[in-house]
Amino acid sequence: MKPRGPHVMVMACLLSMACAGAGSCAWGVDLGSIGPTYPISEANLLDFITQRLREKQASGELARLQEQARERGIQAVRQPQPVAGLRTTQQPRTYYFDPSFTLDRNILDPLGHLMFAAGSRHNPLDVVSLSRRLLFFDARDARQVRRAQELIQRYRGQVKAILTAGSYLDLMKAWRTPVYYDQQGVLTRRLGIAQVPALVSQEGKRLRVDELEVTP
Repeated sequence: MKPRGPHVMVMACLLSMACAGAGSCAWGVDLGSIGPTYPISEANLLDFITQRLREKQASGELARLQEQARERGIQAVRQPQPVAGLRTTQQPRTYYFDPSFTLDRNILDPLGHLMFAAGSRHNPLDVVSLSRRLLFFDARDARQVRRAQELIQRYRGQVKAILTAGSYLDLMKAWRTPVYYDQQGVLTRRLGIAQVPALVSQEGKRLRVDELEVTP
């Protein structure tokens, strides 16, 4: 019987793997090399980064990138990303929110004594009350800004203004009072707010949420 050449053995191995779906050939075949070969050497990553930075600095690109980053930072502060998923109130509504939560771990005092056990349910309003109403609104909408001013005057300043869009810095300069921002919509999502302006106040052990109508 004539011995099989290497190409026949490789083909048999591939067919065997294709049919079986697993396994490997038990023989090795030297296929040679294609083109020149070089020894593998690991470059110093720190030296590479340093060199690239020097090149960008020399070309002026580094300064340009730094200026762009600075401008983006200023813009992010002056005009944060609007909270997604909110709309101007179309159908006013009032609902209540229970802030109670269940502990997922034991809460200990500084001496290691158990204060609250995991699995127990607690209401933060049992410990601290909402000292000021929370008013969420879009500062890009002049109607909502006017409504916010009316509510702040009505409640004699006992309102915390929280923006969901617009420039809180500009509003602080105009009102000369602190204005906050619902970063990434953490509060509005937690409270289930879908429309603004929305006024949050405390009633007993619950929070009352009023999604308010805006006048033309």
